[in-house]
Amino acid sequence: MSLKSERRSRGESKRVLIVDDEADIRELLDLTLARMGLLADCAGSLAEARHFLATQRYHLCLTDMRLPDGEGLELVRCISETVEDLPVAVITAHGSAENAVCALKAGAFDYIAKPVSLEQLRGLIKSALELPSMDETGSVSDTATLLGASPAVEQVRSLIERVARSQAPVHITGESGSGKELAARMIHTLGARHSRPFVPVNCGAIPDNLMESEFFGYRKGAFTGADTDRDGFFRAADGGTLFLDEVAELPLSMQVKLLRAIQEKRIRKVGATAEENVDVRLICATHQDLKLLVEQKLFRQDLFYRLNVIELRMPSLRECREDIPLLAQHVLGRLACAAAVEVPPLSGASLAALEAYPFPGNVRELENILERALALMSGACIDPVDLCLVPAQSACSAAASGSLQDHLDAVERQAIAEALKESGNNRTAAARLLGVTFRSLRYRMARLGMND
Repeated sequence: MSLKSERRSRGESKRVLIVDDEADIRELLDLTLARMGLLADCAGSLAEARHFLATQRYHLCLTDMRLPDGEGLELVRCISETVEDLPVAVITAHGSAENAVCALKAGAFDYIAKPVSLEQLRGLIKSALELPSMDETGSVSDTATLLGASPAVEQVRSLIERVARSQAPVHITGESGSGKELAARMIHTLGARHSRPFVPVNCGAIPDNLMESEFFGYRKGAFTGADTDRDGFFRAADGGTLFLDEVAELPLSMQVKLLRAIQEKRIRKVGATAEENVDVRLICATHQDLKLLVEQKLFRQDLFYRLNVIELRMPSLRECREDIPLLAQHVLGRLACAAAVEVPPLSGASLAALEAYPFPGNVRELENILERALALMSGACIDPVDLCLVPAQSACSAAASGSLQDHLDAVERQAIAEALKESGNNRTAAARLLGVTFRSLRYRMARLGMND
């Protein structure tokens, strides 16, 4: 059956704009789309592409980076500014990581490298066409919603909704307990991959010698104890989202392998001879300063460049104190439901105490405080005494002469110094006493100027 006959037999279909100056590439893409039941218009230049965009509505645009009359980035920016509902994917030269990152930063939905892999191309097209339209409201469960009406939370919520429409890697920063994984789950839920797996990985909890096999999987017989084939995190998240929490904990040897997997969209299992295509959206998070780690040669600059395409900063609870009453009521309701008891009211004095508290542990600390108060309360409502905030408030008062961060740094410095003293200056043992990884302790000591 000819290409035109295929199109006639389909009736109405979604339409894709192909922009490439090479006729054979246009024909390949056109044929692939036709076999997927899609219509296509082909343009060989920016001028032709703009003409098509002005006269036709499209569901996806595929554009080469180099065109006779300009750059594909110009088209990406133009569409991002004028046709927000249209995802754009760029075709880059093999190994041109910088072009791919630039395109993603400019607003591209995703990228694919030449020579074009038809399997990867079909996966990209399916993901783009599954994006909800801008006027559709995404459904996020009550347990995965960013609550609050403060300006800081509204700004983050708005950015999450925009980021969800892209496949670009996202780097979520923020203090411990500020809701970084919650933001990652929202990005996944509101995006085209919502029906596929969301796989969270705590990078700091994996021993160095198991990193490669955990991430990429292994073949039977690859090493002692490998009795069967096993998939890794990348394969488990195929088609969905891989969330790397505390990505700063990855050793340098693993960072190299992760960089290749991101750039090539391919992995090799331990013990395998061939690579496999994988289609994952990567979201990472850390409370550490990756830029500082790059300067200290503890984190690869090229990997940071690939992970930090879009940065999303989660505000601390101190930056949105007006949301504390709402958050407290929501958390109490969930805790009371789990304990099968009535939701106790918070007294006015308790709310005032919570709003004045510095919350170095952010929302996670708020949850712990309320869970403890629910278990220990003696009256009909939760009073300030049930919250047990006195030590924290006293500490905050002691720090009144300086900033909160200065006080927290002083507390952290003292705790590290005591652990080092108790362990006889053995940093590995000190890290174990503090309940952190060796890499985390090394980073904290560098940040606090304790390496001398």
